[in-house]
Amino acid sequence: MSTMMCGSSRESRQEIVSGLRVLIAISISLSLVALSGCETTTAGGAVGANRSQLMLVSSEQLDQIAAQAYTKLRADATKKGVLNTDAALTRRVSAIAGRIKPHTGVFRSDAPGWKWEVNVITSNELNAFCMPGGKIMFYSGLIKQLGLTDDEIAIVMGHEISHALREHSREQVSQAIAAQTAIGVGAALFGLGQGSADLANVGYEALIATRFSRTDESEADRIGLELTARSGYDPRAGVTLWQKMIRASQGGRPPEFLSTHPAESNRIQEIQSLLPTVMPLYEEARRRR
Repeated sequence: MSTMMCGSSRESRQEIVSGLRVLIAISISLSLVALSGCETTTAGGAVGANRSQLMLVSSEQLDQIAAQAYTKLRADATKKGVLNTDAALTRRVSAIAGRIKPHTGVFRSDAPGWKWEVNVITSNELNAFCMPGGKIMFYSGLIKQLGLTDDEIAIVMGHEISHALREHSREQVSQAIAAQTAIGVGAALFGLGQGSADLANVGYEALIATRFSRTDESEADRIGLELTARSGYDPRAGVTLWQKMIRASQGGRPPEFLSTHPAESNRIQEIQSLLPTVMPLYEEARRRR
């Protein structure tokens, strides 16, 4: 019995070592691919968000997929009778989007000319998103359950629009393509079996992929805060928004290093650190209005 357990433990250690070798191969391969596929999708703005990004698929491909997905979501919501049922709320969200859209040109000259669309789904879900190409969807629960002000809605909207400006979806698809290619190359290079490749996949999802997602969220927070300020909405609402989100959170959450989103407390600190940069933009926008 003890010999079998010891053997099993030895095999497990070998699998772990093999998986680590594959992860090393992934890192090397991603670095090599990055050299040939890097670009930046936005100008930096006042907050300095112009990191190089790995892009292996075209914007046109993702925009087409996003448009199809948005059309289906809108059609499904219409069929269920939950699309834009609150006319006042829909006008409110659309008006905020209308003030933000012109300022997207600070980060991308083509963005103000996107085929923007704004809709609201009646649902208790605390959610909102902006698909590639400017397809915005808000869920009424996010606004009503948290009692969001216009400034707080602008913070959320600026954040979601920033994901589209930075083409984070396109970047994550490219990262996944590169990672899967690297795992296959690494497994073949080291002569490893499927078990090691599976372990490498788990390691990538748990550590590397989630890191990318947190980077995206932090960038969207930064750009979104600037968009909010330039549109004449108070960027200090980012603090009250996340305070409300903390109070609304239910149950536990994973440690931040394994989470796809930064901890709310860290987001508040980041917003506070950026206020000296964006408050003058807000004050100038208020003077113009």
